[in-house]
Amino acid sequence: MFGLLTPCAHSAARHGIDPSAWQTHLCGLCLGLRDGHGQLARTATNTDALVLAALTEAQQPEPSQRSTAGPCPARGMRRASVLAADSPGVRLAATASLLLGAAKIRDHVEDGDAHRLARRPLTRVSARWDTRARAAAAPLGLDVEPLIAAIDSQLALESAPGTSLAELTGPTQLCAAELFAHTAILADRPENADDLRAAGWHFGRIAHLADALEDLDDDRAQGRFNPLLATGTTPAEAHALLRESNSLLRAALTRVAMDRVATIRWILLDPLTGVVGKLGRVAGVVHTCTGRACSTRTEHATVESLSPTKQFVSLSPRNSEQPGWGQQVPGYGESQQSSSLRPNLLNGLGIICTQYCTGYACCAEHTNPCSGKRKDPLLDCDCCDCCDGCDCDGCDCGGCDCCDCGCDCGC
Repeated sequence: MFGLLTPCAHSAARHGIDPSAWQTHLCGLCLGLRDGHGQLARTATNTDALVLAALTEAQQPEPSQRSTAGPCPARGMRRASVLAADSPGVRLAATASLLLGAAKIRDHVEDGDAHRLARRPLTRVSARWDTRARAAAAPLGLDVEPLIAAIDSQLALESAPGTSLAELTGPTQLCAAELFAHTAILADRPENADDLRAAGWHFGRIAHLADALEDLDDDRAQGRFNPLLATGTTPAEAHALLRESNSLLRAALTRVAMDRVATIRWILLDPLTGVVGKLGRVAGVVHTCTGRACSTRTEHATVESLSPTKQFVSLSPRNSEQPGWGQQVPGYGESQQSSSLRPNLLNGLGIICTQYCTGYACCAEHTNPCSGKRKDPLLDCDCCDCCDGCDCDGCDCGGCDCCDCGCDCGC
């Protein structure tokens, strides 16, 4: 499982959302990959692709169909209500996961990260996932060939001298833009497609640059390709582009008509702003708030915001012109009922191995292997409590580290 986005369970209540909604989407995607493409395909589960399922559902008047999933070690051997594997949003997310997973495998093989004995089987898996993505996209009405062509063009772009940063991020942006836009088609809201395409374009740039920033030191040390090194882009300049895209993505989504807005804020916008803030620290750039004006500190200097775009848009209820932004989402405030039946011996051992031996029970709600009841974390891991009362939505930067507590909210 890979991807940028993980919503913070502590902030779910602020949006009127049950934190288990994330698991509803995640498990739905995992099972959708299994049912449609085999057990191995579950390893392609991508948290960023969940946004596609969430966007599809958010544009529909009624929630997507749910199904009951069987016991799973990742859920403490509990059953759960999950998105149905055959729902359009899950099928689109599964298609995207296969495309991204195939591309990631090819990257590892081409970079020499895979053992030479594993290269041939990994290449076969990559080709099989591309084939399955094509087959899955056709019933959805998604033309996947331009996306595969864009992904395949990445290596040629990286090999060509004088390629600009915009050209290097272009394939990722194109794929994300078309996938975001297609959620409007699946939801029968074609009027939303253009704005979702714009949001996806900026999401793609954030994803590409975030990966480049995180891998910068390792790539430099090992002599591997990195778009920032290849184009002479400094970390501060890359982070300025991240902030610009984060702001413009939020602006595009304010123009999208949705029935479940708070879910998108929690699953997409809040985690994305957290990623941008975390990468600001990686890049050595710290954003602070003074009232409603933001400034940027690079080392000891204080300068105006590095973002080329000065018009930032907030999605807070007091600033949004679109009704419903930030309001509680109908149907998401109810808690999912978890089984409290006493586990049998096999399930109990599974809970002990996956929840206790791994340390998961220390910092997360978990299942008691003897009683089957849900238990609070063994340790106090409320890492986001330091941000209580910190409202970054009022800043004209669209969100920053105004509380300066170092909390990434990546929990």
